[in-house]
Amino acid sequence: MNTIQAIIIAIIEGITEFLPISSTGHMAITSAFMGINTDPFTKLFEIVIQFGAILSVVVLYWKKFLDFKSFSFYIKLVVAILPALAFGALLKKHIDEVLEKPLIIAIILFLGGILLLFVDRWFKNPTTLREEDITNKQALAIGGYQVLAVVFPGLSRSAATIIGGMQQKLSRSAAAEFSFFLAVPTMMAATVKSLWDVYQDSPEVLNTSNLSTLLLGCVVAFVIAILAIKFLISYLQKNGFRIFGIYRIILGIILFILIAAGKL
Repeated sequence: MNTIQAIIIAIIEGITEFLPISSTGHMAITSAFMGINTDPFTKLFEIVIQFGAILSVVVLYWKKFLDFKSFSFYIKLVVAILPALAFGALLKKHIDEVLEKPLIIAIILFLGGILLLFVDRWFKNPTTLREEDITNKQALAIGGYQVLAVVFPGLSRSAATIIGGMQQKLSRSAAAEFSFFLAVPTMMAATVKSLWDVYQDSPEVLNTSNLSTLLLGCVVAFVIAILAIKFLISYLQKNGFRIFGIYRIILGIILFILIAAGKL
């Protein structure tokens, strides 16, 4: 992976991390186009820069994350992340294998797009409008939805947790914000696990050049993600998920065509 490739993937990550269109799927397809999808460092890069993007949440919502008087907030995050931690550790090999198969990602993107066309109709009349009103039971249920994104890379962690929140009677904006908050411990755990695995199995990957590339990718993804978060919250307050569903369906069809033509 060269510097230009790293910047391109980081920009895509920053744009897509918080949108319900699957940042993992977009990065996997992009790296496949570039011919670097089987490189062990690419896999590590695509996970670590997600944490870089997630740090934008801490910056934008710093009062929430640094309000140590509100322990209930941290408890909700711990409760919500437990399902993903358990299944993520068990299914890591499965996830890595799926990310090497563009056809599977294309199918999941397409089907997820169809799902998003109907979400706004299914979940109406929310009763939970603020994070403070989310119960631990609701948090655990949302965490269960996050597992779907772990099992099916390309589904979108953001989409799964936002839909899970809406199913639990959260408003669109409250579900989106809690999805952002939950992403912080989730991606922190994924980053630490990936770095440790690489250190154990292929320590030569963590050389000075690659570490510099990781830092660059994190910074780029962080800056772009700040803009993406502001856009999504503003958009969801006025609109629904239909546009994202249409985008995923179109992208899935394009990928099917490219795969059939042997271009991907």
